[in-house]
Amino acid sequence: MLIKAGVDISRLNREIRRSLPWAESVYNQYQKRFVVTSTYEGNHGAGSLHYANEAYDLELPVIGGNKIYQGMKNTFPDTFDIVLERDHIHVEHDPKK
Repeated sequence: MLIKAGVDISRLNREIRRSLPWAESVYNQYQKRFVVTSTYEGNHGAGSLHYANEAYDLELPVIGGNKIYQGMKNTFPDTFDIVLERDHIHVEHDPKK
């Protein structure tokens, strides 16, 4: 696992932190570099779960990004939202679902 400079995963709540190996395993299946690019730091929308330490963003590979996204959607439980953004994959734990 690689972590972008300035990114802190230590504040992530237990359930979202436990999901990091799941995500990494999907990236490894496609032999892609697994990089956490954001947690609570940075600019996120109002009410974002990033600020509640329940979300992180991952580097989106130029080639194979859609396959990784689909693999993560198929791997993660329903209490997680996996969102394909323009330049990253957003992962959040949303236990209210």
